[in-house]
Amino acid sequence: MSPEFFWCIIALFALAGLGAPIALAMIAASILYLLAKGQDPGLAAEQMIQGIYDGFLLLAIPLFIIAANVMNAGTISERLLHFCLALVGRFRGGLGHVNVVANMIFAGMSGSAVADAVGLGKIIIGMMTREGRYSPGYAAAITAAASTIGPIIPPSIPMVMYALVSDTSIGYLFLGGFVPGVMMGLALMVLNARQARRENVPLEVPVPRAELPRLTIRAFPALMMPVILLFGIYGGATTPTEAAAIAAFYALLVATFLYRAVSFPTLYTVFSESARATASVGLVIGASLIFNYIVAAENIPAAVSNLMQGLNVSPLAFLIGINILFLILGCLLDATTIILVIIPLFIPTCRALGIDLVHFGVTAVVNCMIGLITPPYGVLLFVINAITGIPLRTIIQAIWPYIGVLVAALLVMLLVPDTVLYLPKLFGYVPRS
Repeated sequence: MSPEFFWCIIALFALAGLGAPIALAMIAASILYLLAKGQDPGLAAEQMIQGIYDGFLLLAIPLFIIAANVMNAGTISERLLHFCLALVGRFRGGLGHVNVVANMIFAGMSGSAVADAVGLGKIIIGMMTREGRYSPGYAAAITAAASTIGPIIPPSIPMVMYALVSDTSIGYLFLGGFVPGVMMGLALMVLNARQARRENVPLEVPVPRAELPRLTIRAFPALMMPVILLFGIYGGATTPTEAAAIAAFYALLVATFLYRAVSFPTLYTVFSESARATASVGLVIGASLIFNYIVAAENIPAAVSNLMQGLNVSPLAFLIGINILFLILGCLLDATTIILVIIPLFIPTCRALGIDLVHFGVTAVVNCMIGLITPPYGVLLFVINAITGIPLRTIIQAIWPYIGVLVAALLVMLLVPDTVLYLPKLFGYVPRS
C-alpha cells in the first residue's frame, strides 16, 4: 500500500467521522489521492461518467424506486394488510404474522427495505399498538426486522448494485434470493409466535373466511405485480432493466386508474422523492467507481487474495470470517457503501477459492440487510422512529432477538449453499465450485 493510498484512507475516515456524507468523503479522498500521485484530478469525473454511462443495469434502480414510491402513495399497503390479516391474523400473535407476511409480499414490489418500512410500518404499527395489544417496542422491532426481507425477495436494489461490481447475472441473483427471503420470514414468524405466547398477546377477531375472496380481489392487482415482473425476467421476455420499467408503469396504472388513489399533485411528490432518492444512490455509486479505480490501481484486491491463499483458509472459513466482518461493518456503515466499496475487495479471493459468486452475493446482501437494524447505525431503526415517534432506545432494546434469528438464518445459508443455489440451478445455472 502506497503512502498516498494510506492518506486517502485517513482522509476518508476523517471526513466521514466529521459527519460528511460518505459519497462526498469518498470523492474528496479520491481527489486527494490523485493530486498526491500527480495525476489529473479530472480523472475522478471521467471514472464517474464512464462507469455510469456503461452501467445499463443501473437504470433499474430509479425505476424500482419509482415503482415502490407509487405503491406507497396509493392504497396498496392497506389492501395488502387486510388481505394478510384474513390469511394469518387468526393465529396467536396474528398482527405480528401479518406484519411479516405483508412485508414478504411487498418485497416482490419494492426492492427496498426503507420503502417497505415506510409503506407498511406506520399502518401496521398503529394496528398493533392500538388498545395496548402489543407494546410499542415489540411492534417497532418486528416491523424493522421484517422490512429487511424487502431486498432479498426479488426485485432487489442492493442485488443490482452487487451485480454491477461483481459482473454476476442479476437474474440468477434474484432467483437466489427467493428461498433465503422465505427462510427469514419463517424465522421471524417462529420468534413472533414464541413472544406472543410469552407475553400473552390477545387473539385478533378472525376475519370470516367468506371475506377472503373479496379481500383477494381487492388486493389482486397489487399481488400480480411481482408475478408480471418475475415472469418477464425468467420467461426471457425482458431484461431486468426492462422489467423494472414495466413494474414502474404497471404500478402507475394500478394506483392511478384502477385504485384511483394517486392524483397529479401526489404524482409530482412521488417523482420528486424518487429523483432525490435516485440522486442520493447515484452519488454513492459514482463515488464508489472512483474509489474502486484507486483500489484497483493499488492492486489491493490481488493483495487480499494472495494473503488469504497464503493463510491456506478454506472456502467455508473464509465465508464465515468475511460475514463476521460484514456484520461488524454493518454497525458502522450503510449497506450501499459495503456493497459498492468493501465487497469488491473480496471478489477476487472468492474466485480464487472457488466460492460461487451468486451464493456469496446473496449472503452478503442478507448480511447488509441485517446491518440495517443493527445499532448504532441501523437505518431502519431511525426510519421507524421517524414515522412513529417510538423512542429509539425502546426500539433498540426490543430488536436483539430479531437480529439473533436473522443471523441464525444467515448461518444456515452459509452452511447449506443450496438454500441459495437451488432455484438458480433449476433454471440452468451452473454453480462455481
